[in-house]
Amino acid sequence: MSQTESNHAGEFALGCWDALSRDNEILLSGENVVAGEVLGRVDVGTASAAAFTGTGDGTIGAVTVSAGAKVGVYSVEIITASANAGDFQVIDPDGNVIGLGTVAVAFSNGGLAFTVADGATDYAVGDVSLITVVAGSGKFVAHDAADTLGSQNAVAIAFADTDASTADALLAVVARNQEVDGDLLVWKTGISAADKAAGIASLAALNIIVR
Repeated sequence: MSQTESNHAGEFALGCWDALSRDNEILLSGENVVAGEVLGRVDVGTASAAAFTGTGDGTIGAVTVSAGAKVGVYSVEIITASANAGDFQVIDPDGNVIGLGTVAVAFSNGGLAFTVADGATDYAVGDVSLITVVAGSGKFVAHDAADTLGSQNAVAIAFADTDASTADALLAVVARNQEVDGDLLVWKTGISAADKAAGIASLAALNIIVR
């Protein structure tokens, strides 16, 4: 009977280990990773909108966060007023205008998606609502190129098998300054060649060089 042996802890490394290349992190509950698995991190959390200040009494409903969203406070400001309608601009936490939108029409840009609803009292120019995007947990998960909250970015490699199926677990990772054997890295099943190449480039930015 044949058996397949999984990677040993750190087996994927090429050359000598540098102690400065490793960190201890937290693997998010529900995850179960193996030695050599490429990891992402939950960097962005949820978003919520405050009531408008000013004249209008409309609201912003649920806010969806996707790739490109920044942690911090966005402002949604009415720039054109009209009966039962109006236009607005969205300014990100760095003060950049990321898009223009129309009341009662879905807005999606810069990592945020939402709809400004009309209220009983029309909006006036200068009415503002604030949308707050909170930071993610910062915990580590398996790299997932299809994610939008951080794990789409390859940021480390699991040093050893780590099971967090039932609770968060301490996780040793290679975070920087290491050559690794690409044949021993573990990626999500079905990852495309383009997404793998992007992941390898992300690792290279951390001086984790895939050979």
